[in-house]
Amino acid sequence: PSKDGLSTAGLLRELLDRIGSGGVMRVPKVVKGARDFEPQQMAVRQEAFEVIRGVFRNHGAVEIDTPVFELKETLTGKYGEDSKLIYELADQGGELLALRYDLTVPFARFLASHSVGNIKRFHIGKVYRRDTPNAAKGRFREFYQCDYDVAGEYDPMIPETEVLSVAIEILRALPIGDFAIKLNHRVLLDAMLDICGVPEQKFRPICSAIDKLDKEPWSAVRCEMIEVKGLDPVVADRIGRYVKEDSDVRTHASPLALHKKLMETEWTEFATHPRAAKAMGDLKLLFEYMEVMGVLDNISFDLSLARGLVYYTGLIYEAVITEKGERVVSIAAGGRYDNLVGMFSGKSTP
Repeated sequence: PSKDGLSTAGLLRELLDRIGSGGVMRVPKVVKGARDFEPQQMAVRQEAFEVIRGVFRNHGAVEIDTPVFELKETLTGKYGEDSKLIYELADQGGELLALRYDLTVPFARFLASHSVGNIKRFHIGKVYRRDTPNAAKGRFREFYQCDYDVAGEYDPMIPETEVLSVAIEILRALPIGDFAIKLNHRVLLDAMLDICGVPEQKFRPICSAIDKLDKEPWSAVRCEMIEVKGLDPVVADRIGRYVKEDSDVRTHASPLALHKKLMETEWTEFATHPRAAKAMGDLKLLFEYMEVMGVLDNISFDLSLARGLVYYTGLIYEAVITEKGERVVSIAAGGRYDNLVGMFSGKSTP
């Protein structure tokens, strides 16, 4: 018995009664990484959503919705090292479930579950990531994504041109200030690693390290490649030569100018390596399309952009808010993923 005469069992019962009382004895708070939205904030958010939905619909997209949770096996293995950030749910009904990490993998599962043919779809919904919250950088564990995807067979680089145009149209319509869209090509990135001498089994881990260059200096990324990923220092230095190259929206240096430099000057590896040459051909076509549409000035061709998600197979891009020409925060991202639907259906759907 304790000093006041209560037994240990009695103390436990009292504690359980307090816990089960609906939190009466505790100060209420929002859970870590989530937030309440007050009426004024909701009004701003809804106004932004109306702008975004309007652009999506003007480009012929139809809206869908998917469950906020999926089978755990649907999500795992699709995000590379970020798979550790998936929120798993307790097994209460015989199935292992998880909260959706993004809207892309559920869309791929949707396509595998429904015969829809070619489709432009948009989806606005909450996603969940067991990440370290950082309110100053807009990083939360629960947040909205607004997705626009084109699925099916189309002429080369036409869907990429449309998706990027949609992003630029939305960012121009929202009062967010200056922005730029950095882009690269996953096949080109892999070819660059091959040219530099990276073993193929290390492509994805090294891509994950390169993807941190927007947050960390090259010295820190180089250190991770060598000390954590086990890369030869000579090979790491070769990578450094390439990833420091980009076109610059601040000086209006055209992505076409960097493309020409990589193909026609001392960087001849890009012209002679089969995969690099194919990716550079895709990018040249894309840049020419975007120049005709008058949106190339918002594009930065950036060889350091890696995008850590493993399902990307072609063009990858990231929209960043800039201030006085310097990157402030990432606001959007995406890429081509030709093989993800086939992981569920066995049928290729680009």
